[in-house]
Amino acid sequence: MTGVPASAAGGSGAKPVRGGKLGTAAVNQASLWNIANILTMVRLLLVPGFVLLLFHDGGYDPVWRAFAWAAFAVAMITDLFDGHLARAYNLVTDFGKIADPIADKAIMGAALVSLSVLGDLPWWITGVILARELGITLMRFWVIRHAVIPASRGGKLKTLAQGTAAGMYVLVLTGPLATLRFWMMMVAVVLTVVTGLDYVRQAVVLRRQGLAAERAAAAERAAEAAEALQADAGTAAEAGPAAGAVAGVKDVHAAAEARDAAEAER
Repeated sequence: MTGVPASAAGGSGAKPVRGGKLGTAAVNQASLWNIANILTMVRLLLVPGFVLLLFHDGGYDPVWRAFAWAAFAVAMITDLFDGHLARAYNLVTDFGKIADPIADKAIMGAALVSLSVLGDLPWWITGVILARELGITLMRFWVIRHAVIPASRGGKLKTLAQGTAAGMYVLVLTGPLATLRFWMMMVAVVLTVVTGLDYVRQAVVLRRQGLAAERAAAAERAAEAAEALQADAGTAAEAGPAAGAVAGVKDVHAAAEARDAAEAER
């Protein structure tokens, strides 16, 4: 749940960073059915399985909740492995770019909402975390035309804290461990808010820089068009009045096209 999808790192068809049989096989499978995408799909399938296990027998059976915790832990671990494989062997697909962040948010969202439904986790915590994740996702689309917001170290730490805290709430804990999981969740909430605000700051800066670069490029193209018009006008004047009239018409059309291009960039 960190912002750039792990499986989106690198490009397909590139040579693997490390050699060996796995490296060769992974690169050859740079399609829908590569190992990184398979792990992502496993994580997606674990979401309904996790929910069923958690709510089995009313949702308060320690044994079934332990099974639910195991499914949650496997889902979180596969997130680490598919990201590692994607970065190491450049296993990039359009499916991976879309499915990886969806799988991350689906398992965490399912855990938080389910725990709140069972009354184990306050709804305001679930609301804060889910609102942050949805807001950052929308913000990434807002600036994706200009730049990609990179995953930060704070974002990765936030994901670790969320996963640890949510996993502890899935288990039936009492005494000091129950107190510890509460403070772990508070740490996760603080990191969620702080990193969310940092992403907002980065998004605003990147969008401003992107718009400024587009305006500069449009101004440069307009200047080049103006120079070309002046050169054509000079040539037409030397060729005579008739040629000058034709060149004048062309100049008007060219100027209009340059103006329209500049307006489109804005």
